[in-house]
Amino acid sequence: MAERRCLLTAFVLAIVLTSTSNVSWATEQAQQRRAGRDVRQDTRQGSRHTKQDCRAADQKSNSQCRQDKRQTKQHGRQAARDIKY
Repeated sequence: MAERRCLLTAFVLAIVLTSTSNVSWATEQAQQRRAGRDVRQDTRQGSRHTKQDCRAADQKSNSQCRQDKRQTKQHGRQAARDIKY
């Protein structure tokens, strides 16, 4: 009887510890996703300003300004990936 109780206690303890570690990992993953999303949103804003500044300077063609905007967004996406993974 005592062996069963000890075994049951160990089993319950193992389940609690396993579920607790999954919860903390899920919380960390959610924070990483949030940080990645924030980086992408900031990048969108920054890429708009990059294109507006490029157009205002009138040193490049519209297609070159678009390319600058794309590159800015791509750098932001890569930064978000680096945070998540």
